[in-house]
Amino acid sequence: MKLSFLAALICCITCVARSQNTIRGRVIDKTSKEPMELAYVRYSNTTSGVVTNSQGYFSLEKSADNVPIMISFIGFTTQEIKTSGHSSLLIEMEKGPVNLQEVVITPQSAAATFHAISKIDLNLQQVRSAQDILRTVPGLFIGQHQGGGKAEQIFLRGFDIDHGTDINVTVDGLPVNMVSHAHGQGYADLHFLIPELTGNVDYGKGPYYTQFGNLGTAGFVSMNTVNSLDKSTIKLEGGQFNTMRGLAMIDLLSDRQKQKGTNAYVASEFLYSDGPFESPQHFNRFNLFGKLNTSIGKNNKLTLLGSTLSSDWDASGQIPERAVKSGLIHRFGYIDNTEGGYTSRTNASAKLTSYLSQSTTWENQAYFTNYHFNLHSNFTFFLNDPVNGDQIRQREARKIYGYQSKLSNETEFGTWNLQSVYGAGFRFDQTRNTELSHTIDRNTVLEYKQLGDIRETNTFVYADESIEKNRWRFNLGARLDHFNFHYYSTLNNDQSPDQQKVIVSPKLNIQYTLNTKTQLYLKTGKGFHSNDARVVVFNRGYDILPAAYGADLGVLLKPTRSLLVNVAAWYLYLQQEFVYVGDEGVVEPSGKTRRIGIDVSARYQFNTWLFADANVNLAKPRSAEDPKGENYIPLAPTFTSTGGLNWQLKNGLNGSLRYRYMHDRAANENNSVIAKGYSVTDLSVNYTKKKYELGIAIENLFNVKWNETQFDTESRLKSEPAPVSEIHFTPGMPFFARMKLAVFF
Repeated sequence: MKLSFLAALICCITCVARSQNTIRGRVIDKTSKEPMELAYVRYSNTTSGVVTNSQGYFSLEKSADNVPIMISFIGFTTQEIKTSGHSSLLIEMEKGPVNLQEVVITPQSAAATFHAISKIDLNLQQVRSAQDILRTVPGLFIGQHQGGGKAEQIFLRGFDIDHGTDINVTVDGLPVNMVSHAHGQGYADLHFLIPELTGNVDYGKGPYYTQFGNLGTAGFVSMNTVNSLDKSTIKLEGGQFNTMRGLAMIDLLSDRQKQKGTNAYVASEFLYSDGPFESPQHFNRFNLFGKLNTSIGKNNKLTLLGSTLSSDWDASGQIPERAVKSGLIHRFGYIDNTEGGYTSRTNASAKLTSYLSQSTTWENQAYFTNYHFNLHSNFTFFLNDPVNGDQIRQREARKIYGYQSKLSNETEFGTWNLQSVYGAGFRFDQTRNTELSHTIDRNTVLEYKQLGDIRETNTFVYADESIEKNRWRFNLGARLDHFNFHYYSTLNNDQSPDQQKVIVSPKLNIQYTLNTKTQLYLKTGKGFHSNDARVVVFNRGYDILPAAYGADLGVLLKPTRSLLVNVAAWYLYLQQEFVYVGDEGVVEPSGKTRRIGIDVSARYQFNTWLFADANVNLAKPRSAEDPKGENYIPLAPTFTSTGGLNWQLKNGLNGSLRYRYMHDRAANENNSVIAKGYSVTDLSVNYTKKKYELGIAIENLFNVKWNETQFDTESRLKSEPAPVSEIHFTPGMPFFARMKLAVFF
């Protein structure tokens, strides 16, 4: 008993002594009062330091010479704080000029470095919709091929991801992907997000991230909206092709209420455009968004948000090359201009963040989505029905209910630092009248091909441990997902037995940080993507959750104060590639695939106002089961590059000159049909002052002819005696200029 008491006394004395020799502090955003994670804190006479945790806290051993500390964060003004007489500090950071010299490579912040800069770049670049924000991910391409309101086609790491089959996308913790969707597995439509509200963009390539489960094979993108507005804004835009846009972002609370930790705002957006097509698109989109953040007591924060989207459009769809070459139609003409669609989405979310201690955070979130989708397409024209045409309708009504909980903790064991994340939750999708039908002029249904109700439940738990010691960081994680699939067909009253499946996804990532300029890393992990519930039930559970196995070997370098470089060689093996066959309403297994590649990203700062970046992405995607020469994966990108210049002058002039390049790629399995590559350049120039902003944005500055999306499709025109298989494409935007005026208050 005496020994136990003595040990406890010694422990207390040690803790008191340590606290007396430690400077502790918290770093927050001066405007929003939000904690700043991964701010870099060091003494002014050294380059080594520490980073703040998720609550903005840090601790440093006291310096014997009372040297001031430096606090830096990309996009904020670096602060120098004298520590004499202080053992606890509250540091408020103000937004300032971007300075790449402030970037320091640490075990914790390395991956986030590119992400933070990408968000700053986004403020200087033109954005038509939130889908364009995906382009901040190096190597990610998007393509629109039906009228502007449909979710874009996505390309990343040798994948034609279709509309989201192999990328996990979230906004404020809400899932964007729609599983077992009427138009395609993982359908990820981001048009409900107003782009100016994007606060940060986190992303990762490969299946290495424990918190992101289904569809996260090629990678994930996680976005968060801002918790507060720097200022209220009214913005008007207008341009060619009858394009107009209005935006209002209104701060609802006074500065006094903000100082108490409460922020609230609403935002609304309206967009209309006919596009460059002979048959006007009549594309319109309306968004309404609101968000409230408030403190509950000293240790809890409640975040409430709600949003609603309504959008409809007409479209000309993909057109065959032969019709353009023969002069039957113009490049921006149409074979069937009765295509188009309508979609709406309403979201609600409540999130409670509890700060159990300075090193422990518990987050609980519940969310709900109400969604409607109606799309008319005609891929083959008169191939199947020479009289009425082949138009199809895909339609669904969906409700999503979800809950997720995450506990994060940071603990020190001597020289070891342990960061733990534990999570659990569920997602329940319920669709009504998921439909595929043969129609005429959108109105008359000739035949219902599929019609039924889906219930799909995904329950999950995961654990993620990061262990740091000196220069090493080991990240180990595992995730368990359970799925239940239910489908009831109303056409034949067929209710097959539910299908269930469990999958475990382990991860192991290792980092070695040589110094503040060099870091080596190895990432390994297993991921998966689920199949459509209709296919799963009909196939009696075959190919429910095929796995993906990947590895990255990379290096992060800062060879000079103004240059940051990331190079990674990667490999990904997929147990089952899924190809969506739209007019058949199925997700078709197409065998095992392998992909290898190299990603290179670089950023350079010329001076205080001019920045350059470039991304080069090489990939070799191949089927693992087909013979050589017959093993190409249709439309999978092999060589892409993006980059450009960004500038931000003190007199208010700012903007960007950006390029994106995609190389020619195979459009079929034997490479006999080629999807042509393209290179497009965009320009934006703004003049920004305290109370207003003027700007011009130009897409396709050099007015090149390019095809935004391409497919090798068999079709028949009404006058043709036999079908023809060739490239069908959606033409890319020609030279397109628009002006904007924003007023701040």
